[in-house]
Amino acid sequence: MKNLPLYWKIIIGMVLGVLYGLIANSFGWIEFVGLWVKPFGVIFVNLLKLIAVPLVFASLVKGISSLSDVSKLSRIGSRTIFFYICSTVISVSLGLVLVNSINPGNSFSEEKKIELKAKYASKADLKINAANKVKGEGPLQFLVDIVPSNIVNASSKNQNMLQVIFFAILFAISLIMMPNKNTIIVKGFFDGLNDIILKMVDLIMIAAPYGVFALLAGLVVDFGGSADLFIALGMYSLTVIIGLLFLIFIVYPVVLKSFTKIKYLDFLKAIMPAQMLAFSTSSSAATLPVTIERCENHLGVSKEITSFVLPLGATINMDGTSLYQAVAAVFIAQAFGYDLDLAAQLTIVLTATLASIGAAAVPGAGMVMLVIVLSAIGIEPEGIALIFAVDRILDMLRTVVNVTGDATITTIIASLEGKIKSK
Repeated sequence: MKNLPLYWKIIIGMVLGVLYGLIANSFGWIEFVGLWVKPFGVIFVNLLKLIAVPLVFASLVKGISSLSDVSKLSRIGSRTIFFYICSTVISVSLGLVLVNSINPGNSFSEEKKIELKAKYASKADLKINAANKVKGEGPLQFLVDIVPSNIVNASSKNQNMLQVIFFAILFAISLIMMPNKNTIIVKGFFDGLNDIILKMVDLIMIAAPYGVFALLAGLVVDFGGSADLFIALGMYSLTVIIGLLFLIFIVYPVVLKSFTKIKYLDFLKAIMPAQMLAFSTSSSAATLPVTIERCENHLGVSKEITSFVLPLGATINMDGTSLYQAVAAVFIAQAFGYDLDLAAQLTIVLTATLASIGAAAVPGAGMVMLVIVLSAIGIEPEGIALIFAVDRILDMLRTVVNVTGDATITTIIASLEGKIKSK
């Protein structure tokens, strides 16, 4: 067992967690799992979230301050944002093509719609209220939200990662512009802080298989007897899954081959632990430390690139979430009997792209953004109640794609900049 690669240990933990959850359901151990197993999964996720903000801040400052000048940062930044926006648009467009071809909403029964609306009405209201608050703040509010009024307050919440990134970039640029003799101690401090936090990642990952086991066991127990619900929403889930698999096995390999010399199988093997962790936590932010470690130590990407591109990607690049928003919006429209024209579907592309920039890299954030997308095309936001039953498992899958997309573009940027170490 000691000689097994980390990703195999995580896979074993996942499988055992699912099996244990099914057994717990059969024997009525639901309360035991909730009280004595699930908390260990929560502790594991909290450990990852604990180091997310300091890791992002330290790695960004270290990475940017290592650049020789601001113009180099500008080139890397513009390339990064360009690739992230392109990948998001491709993901949304792919989702629209699939959902319009498969038409999953047309097979949804009226009885099931009524049942789901009644069952998830309270949860839907919470998401609608949160989305209405975002909507009511104006079209430029996302720009306002990027600039923190208090960096200490921003650092206290992983949801405010963009604010932390903004401050870190501003801090690091100022560091570059000052004489080296005045900043050598500060740079050394952040070099050491970054190394210490990465060592913390290594220690936390020792517990990854056990944390994943507890997470999935609790998840299976929470779903309970929802088999009929999954069958009813099978077409919708299948549409999303086909799109996500298409991104991982068709789009990313083509893009990676076009810009790098890395074989895609080697790429997947390198980032698989990050993918497994993304699947079990549904959080790009929580997975970020592992993604950084895998890209640096197993793909040979320099810290200069990973420390800038990956934290930014975890916040603004949500390929899986964007695809899901497109599929979900059209699925709900089909279920309610709406016929979306070309203009409405183009609106989905634009809104989902912008919404993904503001989506927090935490579980369930895509659901709030979906309400904004639905409102933009004139669909009742209450329709999100239709997909609550399967959203958790799809959230896990789309987070895998989010993390894979971030790693893909990070590798591409490193290749373009000549920052990949030869193996």
